[in-house]
Amino acid sequence: EIRIFKFLYKGLLRRSAMKALQGRLLQPESPELGRWLHDDVEQMLEATWSRVAVLLHTANLERIPTLGNRHNVFLAVVTTAAFQALVENNQTKQHASDLVADVGWKVYELGIKFVSLPFRLTTRNPRKRMERTIRTLLKFPFNAPGRPGYEVKVESQDSQILTYWSSCPPQTFVRNLIERDGDKGELEAFYRSWCLYDWPGADIIAGDDERGHYHRTSTLSKGDPVCNMCWKYKIITQAQDHTN
Repeated sequence: EIRIFKFLYKGLLRRSAMKALQGRLLQPESPELGRWLHDDVEQMLEATWSRVAVLLHTANLERIPTLGNRHNVFLAVVTTAAFQALVENNQTKQHASDLVADVGWKVYELGIKFVSLPFRLTTRNPRKRMERTIRTLLKFPFNAPGRPGYEVKVESQDSQILTYWSSCPPQTFVRNLIERDGDKGELEAFYRSWCLYDWPGADIIAGDDERGHYHRTSTLSKGDPVCNMCWKYKIITQAQDHTN
């Protein structure tokens, strides 16, 4: 599985990193140091994958119960490895978090567009787009077999889909890492990427050129007991909805 994951994501991560990083200041507080060039990105990627190989030994993927859950933990390993590689290369923790989040967004955006594409093509109804995409994601990769995999309670209410996540294996991986090695900013980097993608991701799924399709007041990576994710959509009347 790990070889398959690496095969799938090495090229994608490289393309995303080249798009997100080339031309940016190496260190915003010291603009005289120059900007990210092609070779700088290549060196960062090489350092990231070397660190991935080390972190995978501590991820205990064999204990994660499903392929989708293991897939997501693998991506959390890559996120953490990239952050650590950037900090080791003299980036501040905040800037390293921003860089990781920007690169990761390119990957996430492509994934969420791919999953939601069939539903965005077959209906203009944001509710149906949202429901069908979320239901698909709850089958893969966010299926919930229970701890140590994902654990979630799902409800539909008026114009909302409510999900209450009490176990998130990627977040658990990062927490276990910092408990063992000390927190060097990895959990905040995870939050600034993984946990903050949900807002724009929901807008992509709805595809109605509006914002505000997502809401959350508690987050596991911030120390809360649950992620109370709420996907919201505009109600379309039967007369307005001419598609399935």
